[in-house]
Amino acid sequence: MAESESLEDGRLKKRKKRKRESFLKKLAPVSKADKKVAVDAAAWMFNVVTSVGIIFVNKALMATYGYSFATILTGLHFAFTTLMTIVLRCLGYIQPSHLPFAELLRFILFANFSIVGMNVSLMWNTVGFYQAIAKLSMIPVSCLLEMVLDKIRYSRDTKLSIGLVLVGVGVCTVTDVSVNSKGFLAAFVAVWSTSLQQYYVHYLQRKYSLSSFNFLGHTAPAQAATLLVVGPFLDYWLTEKRVDMYDYNLVSVLFITLSCTIAIGTNLSQFICIGRFTAVSFQVLGHMKTILVLVMGFFFFGREGLNLHVVIGMIIAVLGMIWYGNASSKPGGKERRSYSLPTTRQQKLGAASDSDDNEDKA
Repeated sequence: MAESESLEDGRLKKRKKRKRESFLKKLAPVSKADKKVAVDAAAWMFNVVTSVGIIFVNKALMATYGYSFATILTGLHFAFTTLMTIVLRCLGYIQPSHLPFAELLRFILFANFSIVGMNVSLMWNTVGFYQAIAKLSMIPVSCLLEMVLDKIRYSRDTKLSIGLVLVGVGVCTVTDVSVNSKGFLAAFVAVWSTSLQQYYVHYLQRKYSLSSFNFLGHTAPAQAATLLVVGPFLDYWLTEKRVDMYDYNLVSVLFITLSCTIAIGTNLSQFICIGRFTAVSFQVLGHMKTILVLVMGFFFFGREGLNLHVVIGMIIAVLGMIWYGNASSKPGGKERRSYSLPTTRQQKLGAASDSDDNEDKA
């Protein structure tokens, strides 16, 4: 009897031991690769949610409440983002870092020309041509910049997948392509300045080992100051309305505040995504936001525009994005031929690890 009880106790102890070992394995820290995938996915979702959200808030603000001062609104976005960087610096997320004034000035020039160019292009061009230029030309220009400046080489599958994305987005968004000379010039400036701005986000973060928080800490105050100074004159030229004459009521102020609050996440997530990936990947996968805006627009504002033509375009675009993700991640899908950023060994080992830790926490 005693022997059988001891045997049973032994079996129970073995079962408990196996269960404990299995439980400990589940609690074991995830691999670095798994962690990177999880953080990458979270960064994309963060960018998609905030970008789609701000589009609908701004649409309500401008269409319903008549706040048509796009440049001033963008300046306020960066002013709120500047406040966020001050808070993050106090909390220790932003460490002292260096960005040469010449590099900062060049980035601000590209970024502000991008904002002004897009606004002027939308005013001078039809919506169809604006969609064609803004959404379809950006990827080829970004690819060209990476090939020329970073010596990036794309595989055949990667190129074809990008082409499929462009076809899908074109099918579901482009309506007409009528154009005039000054509209084409504005679109040309908008596309190149936006592409250069997004390229420089990735380039400067890598070159000077800046996290997204550090980079915003350098650029957001300068962009806020310049846009808020130029904004009243530019918006008056575009709309023939004065921002100081707008009827600021409680609801419109709440919408402006909501837009600025969401913009903090949009600005931060954009820098995180471009810093972790590249401008081309950001553009390609960013077209998912275009699809979501269309779908949500049909859901909230009516289904009259939802037809077979648009649905087919959405399906083609999504298939292209999936193909691009698979093709670019394969060996040789997208690789740098011969390029090394001029960072010091100390920068790479020190500041770079701090930037990754801060962004993972975010």
